[in-house]
Amino acid sequence: MGCAFLRLEITTESMDYWKQFKSFKQRGEGVELRFMAAAAERGFCVLKPWGETRPYDIGIDHGPNFLRVQVKSTTCRTGTGYFCQFKPHYLKKQDYTLAQLDLFAAYVIPVATWYIIPAALLLGAERKTGIMLYPVEPLKKDRYSYEAYKEAWPLLYKSRRALAERIKHR
Repeated sequence: MGCAFLRLEITTESMDYWKQFKSFKQRGEGVELRFMAAAAERGFCVLKPWGETRPYDIGIDHGPNFLRVQVKSTTCRTGTGYFCQFKPHYLKKQDYTLAQLDLFAAYVIPVATWYIIPAALLLGAERKTGIMLYPVEPLKKDRYSYEAYKEAWPLLYKSRRALAERIKHR
């Protein structure tokens, strides 16, 4: 089975591209395309479910592994970082569960930075609906617990079990 490859060039002139979107839905679709292109460039087979009936946006098919990825994005600058929400659209009645998702991919649009975060980290015992991401140099390195997931593309090679185990041993 072959996978298509797509290359998106990011330049400093295009960093405000997100301002052209007329809605958050349209922006979300654009960010999903960026994630699919970035994953495909790294050799992953990317799958997009038809319609909007699945709780995940993108599937990653890698050998025996199939990972379900929910893509999020932010432009919300707060202090030295960016606030990103990890909850479903307000019209959806149910929250995400670990039975539905394996990873979140969060894109910090103004600085073109991806965070690949295991769903168990946000949906576990302490549900986190929003977190701060610091893609620029953080002021106090010991304070930022999600920076280990910045550009953490190797997590896409993991199995669901390995992702869950990673969180248990943290």
